[in-house]
Amino acid sequence: MTKLGHRVIAIVCGLVVMVASAAAQEIKPAVIYAVGQKFDKSFNESTYHATLRFTAETGIPVREFQPINPTEFPRAVNALFRRGATDIVAVGFYYATPLDQIAARYPSVRFTLVDAVADQPNVRSVTFREHEGMFLIGMLAALKSATGTVGFIGALDIPLLRRFIAGYRQGAVYAVPGIEVAVSFVGTTPAAFNDPAAGAEVALSQFERGVDVVFAGAGSSNFGVFQTAEERGRYAIGVDGNQNPLHPGTILTSMLKRVDVAVLESFDDARAGQWTAGVRSFGLAENGVDYAMDENNAAQVTEAMRERVEEARREIIDGSLVVRTQLD
Repeated sequence: MTKLGHRVIAIVCGLVVMVASAAAQEIKPAVIYAVGQKFDKSFNESTYHATLRFTAETGIPVREFQPINPTEFPRAVNALFRRGATDIVAVGFYYATPLDQIAARYPSVRFTLVDAVADQPNVRSVTFREHEGMFLIGMLAALKSATGTVGFIGALDIPLLRRFIAGYRQGAVYAVPGIEVAVSFVGTTPAAFNDPAAGAEVALSQFERGVDVVFAGAGSSNFGVFQTAEERGRYAIGVDGNQNPLHPGTILTSMLKRVDVAVLESFDDARAGQWTAGVRSFGLAENGVDYAMDENNAAQVTEAMRERVEEARREIIDGSLVVRTQLD
């Protein structure tokens, strides 16, 4: 090959590198956390770890905004947009309405909404088939219960948590026909996701009614539920992230929602030029929901319990066991 040929190849390779580098620099990702603590062993912490991984893999920093109240959402979007954000992930169902209202003002921004749906051309909505994961959780709770009564504590009565309840009830009854399921809520506003004291009071009320295993789906309010369960010698179940390490031996397991997978997928797709709007649904088949097992709860979940649950998992994935999203 001539010297000219070598120079042409070198120039072309250089241009390819420059173009690839430029494409990587075009994305300026950002996240708007859910209301509550950043290191919550739940949605926010899972999101945070996703941003760390993305930055480690790409060298691209991720901007952040942590609202104190959901009403701050429009200001958060505007602040991140002014800082150059091209891709914004919003974590929390309560951002659906404000995002639906303001997405059109930022047509150049790719939004990803986690845990709800906003039908806009520049919004990717990530939902989870929580009822599938909660079916397995309900089974574990029922199989562990010695009193024949298990509990469910949600932050507030909303459609999202009704799907949790539906899956939990079905799984509990499937594992132990005739078992009782007590349902309570911490409050009536999104503030219920960040009130550990109220969570403790609701948990105490359920334990006094005979509940010996309780699922806690109430954000940071879970901390109060867990503490009360430990003090009373009962079992609690965490949610979203792996909360087993918070109270080893007390937390039976945690229902995982892989928010980190959704966040990384959105940023990676945008960086690769493959991002699309629409709805993404994650269930058992996609490893989007699961139950947590580690050294903190290995002694509490027997092999027989796991065998029953894993059989149900296979049947849900192959379609022979259908979990409803709501109960009559």
